[in-house]
Amino acid sequence: MTVTLDDVKLAAKAIKGAVERTPCHRSRTLSEMTGADIYLKFENLQFTASFKDRGSLNKLLSLTAAERKAGVIAMSAGNHAQGVAYHAARLGIPATIVMPETTPFVKVKHTMGHGARVIQKGATLAESDTVAHEIAHKEGLVFVHPYNDDKIIAGAGTVALEMLEDFPQLDTIVIPVGGGGLIAGCAVAAKAIKPSIAMIGVETELFPSMYNALKGRHEPIGGQTIAEGIAVKNVGAKTVALCKELLDDVVLVSEQGIERAIALLLMIEKTVVEGAGAAGFAALLEHPERFKGRQVGLVLCGGNIDPRLLSNVLMRELQREGRILSIGVEIEDRPGVLAKVAAIIGEAGGNILEVLHNRMLTDVPAKGAELHINMETRDANHAQAICNAIHEAGYALRVLVSTAHH
Repeated sequence: MTVTLDDVKLAAKAIKGAVERTPCHRSRTLSEMTGADIYLKFENLQFTASFKDRGSLNKLLSLTAAERKAGVIAMSAGNHAQGVAYHAARLGIPATIVMPETTPFVKVKHTMGHGARVIQKGATLAESDTVAHEIAHKEGLVFVHPYNDDKIIAGAGTVALEMLEDFPQLDTIVIPVGGGGLIAGCAVAAKAIKPSIAMIGVETELFPSMYNALKGRHEPIGGQTIAEGIAVKNVGAKTVALCKELLDDVVLVSEQGIERAIALLLMIEKTVVEGAGAAGFAALLEHPERFKGRQVGLVLCGGNIDPRLLSNVLMRELQREGRILSIGVEIEDRPGVLAKVAAIIGEAGGNILEVLHNRMLTDVPAKGAELHINMETRDANHAQAICNAIHEAGYALRVLVSTAHH
């Protein structure tokens, strides 16, 4: 094996004190929800809000004096970029980061904030990768790969080392998989310490690259995912070799499952996790029978989510739960009708957020109008009770947005 437990232990010594030893806690509520004993590893509390701090620093510390002087270059859509930029700045190493043109603004801004030279070029990670290699060659820079590198893999493995120090009883570790660096490193460490432990990788259905590699499948890869941190088309040769040897399985999760996991982690655990970081919990929500009764360690690997996207996810989750209800009510277009409908909603305990009065609908009689009403409700049952009350008062209505899962 290219990476061993000793490499991971050396990495732990090297990065000690410069990287957070993040907390790991049992979650009572999530455990009750899923039927598994869940222990959360909060890597979203690293300084750059992701586990990437570990591998980046381990790699930078391994450079020679001449390599440090020349500088490093990395290709990344976000978390790896910030890890490399931050630790390079701390160590006085010049850093260049090539990011795809589609990278969320918040990640670009943070990477620049750590003092790196940022070049946004390439429509995809693969194109940015090519650009980065060209610049590295031309300027004599050391290329720091996000996952296909022994030092990066060993650094990432320190996550599992800490988890098993804190909770030796873990029998399963569930880890999101992008390029495979985190799970490869963690599997090396965990399986050496406790050979019986199950290592389960999680990918989004849109990017099943490790799933394909390990299962010999050819599922299509690509699409718009909320988990851009694990939207990787090509897994690394080193990580695939380690994963083939050490992983017990890779499971796929839906986009809706990841959204739900982000919302629940925020509402229950009060912790902000990005799409990639929530994928592990999504696997427990979507495949509870697989993990029932097991002692499961979950790595919340990153917390860099765009604030606007986060608010969107939360609103969608409230709508799914029926806690925000949007309805269209047909009314006669005359004074006082809006007040009557509002009174019905108020008496039923609904809280109106906004009302849109639409007179331009062609399928409503010319003397009619439709009210679009957004309101807050306690839950799906309460929402249904409000709809019933409006209906009983003689108004025709339709639910505009409801994807409540019962």
